[in-house]
Amino acid sequence: MNNTEIQSNADMGGQSEAVEPLLGTPGGKQRQQQEKIHQASTLLPFKARLFLLLVSLVCIFTLQNAIHDLEALGKISNMLASVDELLALVLTLLWVQQSCATPSCSNGGGKKFPSLLNAEIPDLIKGLDSGLFTTVDLVNAYIARINEVNSTLKAVTQINPDALSIAADLDAARAAGDKKGPLHGIPILLKDSIGTFDKMENTAGSYALVGAKVPEDSTVVAKLRKAGAVILGKANMSQWANFRSFNSSNGWSSTGGQTEGAYFPKQDPVGSSSGSGVAISIGLAAASLGTETHGSIIAPAQMNNLVGIKPTVGLTSRHLVVPISERQDTIGPMARTVKDAAYLLAAIAGKDSKDNYTSSIPFETLPDYVSACQLGSLSGKRIGIPRNLIPSPLPQSFQYIVSSFNTALGVLREANATIIDDLYLPGQVLMNLGPYQMHVVNAEFISALPRYFASLTSNPANLTDLQSLIDWTKAHGHLEHYPDRDVARWEGVLTNTGHGNDSPYFWGNYSAQIYAAGPQGILGALKNHSLDALVIPTWWSATMPAMLGTPVVTVPMGKLPNDGSVVEEKDQRGDLVRWAGNLPFGISFVGEGFSEEKLIGLAYDFEQKTKVRETVKPYVKPKTELRDVVAKRVQKQIAKIAGKWSKDAADGVF
Repeated sequence: MNNTEIQSNADMGGQSEAVEPLLGTPGGKQRQQQEKIHQASTLLPFKARLFLLLVSLVCIFTLQNAIHDLEALGKISNMLASVDELLALVLTLLWVQQSCATPSCSNGGGKKFPSLLNAEIPDLIKGLDSGLFTTVDLVNAYIARINEVNSTLKAVTQINPDALSIAADLDAARAAGDKKGPLHGIPILLKDSIGTFDKMENTAGSYALVGAKVPEDSTVVAKLRKAGAVILGKANMSQWANFRSFNSSNGWSSTGGQTEGAYFPKQDPVGSSSGSGVAISIGLAAASLGTETHGSIIAPAQMNNLVGIKPTVGLTSRHLVVPISERQDTIGPMARTVKDAAYLLAAIAGKDSKDNYTSSIPFETLPDYVSACQLGSLSGKRIGIPRNLIPSPLPQSFQYIVSSFNTALGVLREANATIIDDLYLPGQVLMNLGPYQMHVVNAEFISALPRYFASLTSNPANLTDLQSLIDWTKAHGHLEHYPDRDVARWEGVLTNTGHGNDSPYFWGNYSAQIYAAGPQGILGALKNHSLDALVIPTWWSATMPAMLGTPVVTVPMGKLPNDGSVVEEKDQRGDLVRWAGNLPFGISFVGEGFSEEKLIGLAYDFEQKTKVRETVKPYVKPKTELRDVVAKRVQKQIAKIAGKWSKDAADGVF
């Protein structure tokens, strides 16, 4: 399953060679060649340009005087027709080699290759539209970057075998003026619980689902494809979304191994959408999708220096996504910027007859989440700070996070937001009176699994329900690392709850949960204080929104100091570092159901005023950049023309 060391079709002379976008489509080839020659030649000194011109004239004169017959004349004419192409390629190569891929520099034409560590989706769209690079180039660059770091970080479990052919088709469509949507040609990774109807597996990190097939793409994947995205591959995850064991580790799966974060050696990536977070943090794709039941988007987003949007349950369809809880599961984006996350949310949101929760969407037309990214969005807003969600007393490192949070509140005040501080949410106390959420999620898992297993068109493990999954896992302990990693959480679901979400006991727990998190929690605070949003450090923002199914947007806020003051801590297994200097943390914007448009605006304004992500550096990162891939492609195109000329010469044409 861990088969990411994949050679691209471009390196093997495969389908990606069929499109040469630097030269455009046949109808516009001459014009694009001339543009490339002009653009590239402006980088050369006058003497170099004069020398190239003289060499070309000498070649033409020599060839014209070496024609022996009419057949040779035809071949020479074809050869001369490629002189223009060759000159364009040579000058393009020189231009690429003189360009750079850092934010601080650009080439003489005013363009630059975006650094893939921090490249934003609008930058990639601009580069693709201008012909600076192609989708095939972009996919090849991301595959190379995955292969450079994946043996250490294990963030990606599968690369889509069709990614390059899909990229080539999208390049051809772009050249023909047929853009499919706002994400045309943008490579996206998926958490390995999100179903795809293609050559990839949908495993949730378990060998129990290897070979299992869904009948069609999950709705969110179908929407991404419609928007023009390239499904680049699957990201590693905590097996079964961290819902199998009490003694496992974040980011571990039997099919993908142990994911590690990129900001400290052996870093705990946190949350079940761990590979989705790690991969995007160091530019292994443009963005990714994760899933959240309780913290599994926003937690790995904050610990991997990313933006994460946990949408309202029902804003995005869960059809053919491996489930835990129909009242808490949601699918959302993880990206390097708020605007990038907004692009993905805009692509995947919407009603779906295959997920009846989406019928609760209150809009006839969805909000424009990308346009919500406006400076000044904080101005005039009322922001509440529910301090009693922060535990007390706090360890020293958490005190540093609270100190950074207080500084961040100063940013909000300077942005002309009104801060209503020290709010008390009584629902926090009510939640401690009983394990309401545990029983709700357990019951929903019992009900959801059989429906998912029944939807599969291929089910090699013959899974039917939770008990059959427990039995299979124990019987295949050599694959599933059992009993080293137990199945105690699953067994607890059956022994402690034992009923589905159609039981009267379920409704009692669910009602108590909604009361604590709603009128006595988030919704009560928003209404009683006329607030636009609540703001809280991301560490303590997950629980109430999970119970209610309401949205959260997390944005980078800072990092733990590197001055030796942070004591390194390991996770429960001693395998991962959960606490150390340089580890990122975030701030969360929390709102009522379907308030994503407002939250995105607030988060964007904060992000642009702080630019924290750029100050937190990973300890490991890939080296391949777009410039390298484009240069390699152009070199191959030059070699192809030179080889043809050499063959003609050997055939005695001249």
